[in-house]
Amino acid sequence: MTELISNPELCVDCMKCERNCPQNAIRVSDGVPLFCMHCAPEKAPCLNICPENAIEELGGAIVINGDKCIGCKMCRDVCPIGAISMNEIGQANKCDLCINEKTQQCVECCPTDALINDSKDVISAKQDKLATELKRLKEILK
Repeated sequence: MTELISNPELCVDCMKCERNCPQNAIRVSDGVPLFCMHCAPEKAPCLNICPENAIEELGGAIVINGDKCIGCKMCRDVCPIGAISMNEIGQANKCDLCINEKTQQCVECCPTDALINDSKDVISAKQDKLATELKRLKEILK
């Protein structure tokens, strides 16, 4: 499964991810990269509201089929994080995890690894940080 993980603690607001996204589907707000979270299909509001079934799960990504999209804006309106916009021809547009590309452009251009495509690294770093804090707390409580 393809994924895109944001680590806002590392974001330096350079906006390279915004400029390099082929879908123009990522925004940085106060040092937090914002993009589609690719909800599980059974919980994806955009997928479930689309009257034309133009939104589908493909290889772990929730993607919009432009051939089916009628531009009704229902998916845009129901998205809880505002990750769907309408493009210049009136069709819905969102992050597709660069599913048709060799690499994820936002990940490739990020100079600080604030965007990565492997959650194992983030989880490992958070576990290490938590372990350090717990050791420190243990010493204080002795």
